[in-house]
Amino acid sequence: MHNSADIARVRRFYRAATRDTGALDQSFLGRGRPLGPARVLHSVAPEGTPVDTIRTYLDLDKTLLSRFLRGLADEGLVTLDTDPDDRRRRIVRLTDTGRTEQALYNKLSDDHAAALLSRAKDRTALLAAMDLITMTLNQTRITLRETDPQHPDAVACLEAYYAELAARFETGFDVSLSRDPDAADMRSPRGAFLVAYRDDAPIGCVGLKGSDKGYAEVKRLWVSPDARGLGLAKRLMDATETAARALGIVTLRLDTNSSLPDAVRLYQSTGWTALDRFNDDPYPDYFFEKHL
Repeated sequence: MHNSADIARVRRFYRAATRDTGALDQSFLGRGRPLGPARVLHSVAPEGTPVDTIRTYLDLDKTLLSRFLRGLADEGLVTLDTDPDDRRRRIVRLTDTGRTEQALYNKLSDDHAAALLSRAKDRTALLAAMDLITMTLNQTRITLRETDPQHPDAVACLEAYYAELAARFETGFDVSLSRDPDAADMRSPRGAFLVAYRDDAPIGCVGLKGSDKGYAEVKRLWVSPDARGLGLAKRLMDATETAARALGIVTLRLDTNSSLPDAVRLYQSTGWTALDRFNDDPYPDYFFEKHL
């Protein structure tokens, strides 16, 4: 139960943010249109974006989005074309004028953000608070997708994971010395690789490595530091178990290092059983098993 003082503080923040960001201005950032159409324009990728993708991303009513798109089209900023691969879908594309206008919005938004940072007494604390608020607001917008382990988003997550291990392990971390899974073992029908996305940005991953030993291994569980505390690691683990069941896998194993205490606690609290070392990887000192 939240007390009235806490609720009042949240509402005060909403008012300040609405006022400072110009959310209610009829001419957002002085470009002659409100925030809604401006956000739609900003959401169009250089190669074009399907209408339904924009609607999902901005969580807009279909009728309202259609009105915004008609207005932008009337201004000569976008075109709406039929998707050649699916004639039921429409693709929004920027015109040359639209690309120029989008670039102006980006420049004005950058300048506005820089001005806000210049007013901060503690820039680091302000940015940390913003990250925390962003994580809280976007928690329900995190999606998990099965992804090829060699996809650029998967590789980006893995490289961040390796860098973190190198910083946290006393001995450092060299992936060539570890039992690095072969990509083929983390593709269906042997295994799977899952990437967590927030607004299409990869923020976490986990691999399910198939084997011929009577069990599969869970590998490379990682969550971006700015997405921690939201239960994403457990969500990734639950999704891995679901993927394993779909592949007919009934026994899972994993290993980890005592330098990752949060990971150890997660496994201990979610039904994993400690067991003796089952591989010759030089880095782990904890070993677990789970029967599905």
